[in-house]
Amino acid sequence: MGAKQREYRGRIRSTSSMKKIFSARELIATSRIAKARARVHASEPYATAITKAASALASHKREMDHPLLTERERVTRAAVLILTSDAGMAGAYSANVLRTSDQLIEWLRERDVEPAVYMSGRKGAAFYRFRRRPTVREWSGFSEEPRFDQANEIGDVLIDAFLSEDPAERVDEIHVVYTKFISMVRQEPIAVRMLPLEVVETDEPAVPKPQLLPLYEFEPNPDEALERLLPRYINSRLFNAYLQAAASEHAARQRAMKSASDNAEELINKYTRLANQARQAEITQEISEIVGGADALAATGTD
Repeated sequence: MGAKQREYRGRIRSTSSMKKIFSARELIATSRIAKARARVHASEPYATAITKAASALASHKREMDHPLLTERERVTRAAVLILTSDAGMAGAYSANVLRTSDQLIEWLRERDVEPAVYMSGRKGAAFYRFRRRPTVREWSGFSEEPRFDQANEIGDVLIDAFLSEDPAERVDEIHVVYTKFISMVRQEPIAVRMLPLEVVETDEPAVPKPQLLPLYEFEPNPDEALERLLPRYINSRLFNAYLQAAASEHAARQRAMKSASDNAEELINKYTRLANQARQAEITQEISEIVGGADALAATGTD
């Protein structure tokens, strides 16, 4: 076997090994997408119910001056929570989220608002450390399978910063940048404002509108009910953002691994063709040498 043929055979072996890894990661991501989508759907009934209750309370207490509902007269500092991935091999998933967050931060600075970045995910944290950008807090280790208690902890940190009396810690707005899962082939990085609160209805299938709206009784009173409900509503929205981001991350990783597997297959075919061509060239050269030697021997015998 010639040197070129050995080189191509070695490349074929290494590329085949990489293809096996890519295919395995693709299968894992595909199985996790189904689980992540199921978690998103499972959280929708609770999100719908708490949104309706919060909407009813907000409508009932329109005149209430609650700190989570009140716009600040002057916005000087805004928290930006960025949801990125912990692991790689997800294509441009984290890069797209960071690009969207950069656009939001630029928009805030144009309004003379100081951004305070809260980072979730190792990829985003590494990106900021590499560029020596400051962050207030960082969380990692659960981007693929977030739990409500983790989202609840982060939500409490953000709410405490929003309600803080310390000018060094206080923020006047809270924004969250994450990737919304729309379908298996479409995920969109978006930025939403969490606080001051704007109660929004969750996406629901089109159904005939009821003739009668539900009548709520608030115990012990609407003020205390609102005080208890609003933090839970905020944390439920944050948890939904984490679930959407997890499903989007798995979908992005599945596409990236499929593309990598396809590229590896193309390389294997290319190197196989080149190895065959090198082998044919070696055989042709050997035949030419044999024929040339035979002709030389025949000429010597004739003489």
